[in-house]
Amino acid sequence: MLIPTEPIGSIPRPRELIEGIAATDEGRITESELEALYAEAVRDTIARFEETGSPVITDGEQRKPSFATYPIVGLPGLAADGAVIPFADGHTRQLPRLTEGPFRYQTFAAAYLAGAQPQATRPLKQAVISASALSLLYPADGIESYPREAFLADLVNEAEADIRGCLAQGADSVQVDFTEARLSLKLDPSGALLQSLVDLNNTVLRRFTAEERQRIGVHSCPGGDHDSTHSADIDYADLLPTLMQLDAGRLYLQIASEKDPGRVLAIVKEHLRPGQRVFVGVIDPIDPIVETPEQVRDRVVEAARHIPLDQLGTTDDCGFSPFADDTSTARDTAFAKIEARVKGTQLAAEALSS
Repeated sequence: MLIPTEPIGSIPRPRELIEGIAATDEGRITESELEALYAEAVRDTIARFEETGSPVITDGEQRKPSFATYPIVGLPGLAADGAVIPFADGHTRQLPRLTEGPFRYQTFAAAYLAGAQPQATRPLKQAVISASALSLLYPADGIESYPREAFLADLVNEAEADIRGCLAQGADSVQVDFTEARLSLKLDPSGALLQSLVDLNNTVLRRFTAEERQRIGVHSCPGGDHDSTHSADIDYADLLPTLMQLDAGRLYLQIASEKDPGRVLAIVKEHLRPGQRVFVGVIDPIDPIVETPEQVRDRVVEAARHIPLDQLGTTDDCGFSPFADDTSTARDTAFAKIEARVKGTQLAAEALSS
């Protein structure tokens, strides 16, 4: 009996890389010197990922400035004063604001995949940002001569191309990061905003065949940045019924850090559709204590009480460092937690098959 297990994606960058990015911005080192730091970070990340025994790996998003903004770095017509995302500890992240059209990706995620593949001996998955997250770039008061409808049409085309490019490049799977789903219920408790975001993502997903969608998943969590979250106080009971309308073959759900995982799993069971596989979070990236394989095993066994084994997988609750400057979790800790997930999932598979 095999229970698939996958990472969410991001791994803390080496301090040398973080310092090198700052040094490049300040003109203290050259772009070629920075490229050498990126290349070494990717090489080391893939090697350490494979040492954990993880059957599916990533490049740790070492080259991404952030999981959300990688497609738009260098895009003309961006102002700095976009939507502000507050976290529970008081810090914030701010998105840029679009000031002109047309909207076009400057970087597609397949480029990261292509750079990592020559160094990997195991299947690579690739994360992409959701169309719904990038829809937040468009200002509420609109843009003259570039209506919202035109922006959304361009956005859907670009989001489709981002996913399709990764599939064509040979990604084992493509993960759409939809972390703003839970946050949307803080912004609009009625759920109308959440429904509109799900509908937008479904517009993208429905451009793919049913077979292709089996390789496309959606990840949702309450955010994870500098050991804090932006929406963990939002009840999953308000989120999951709408979230699980997504026409994706895979769902990656934060569950390990929930106060009552059994209650959440019962809601998942109620709304799970045929053909969907749920990768339940069994590792809490924010908790500095490394889970034991036995703890992971018990979490998987609990999940199996609610989710059929042929629709069950395991993952981490969130990425370990979705923003490049986040040093709150050590690389050693991240890889130790991943190894615990791999070993614990195997223990659970053995226990459930006995």
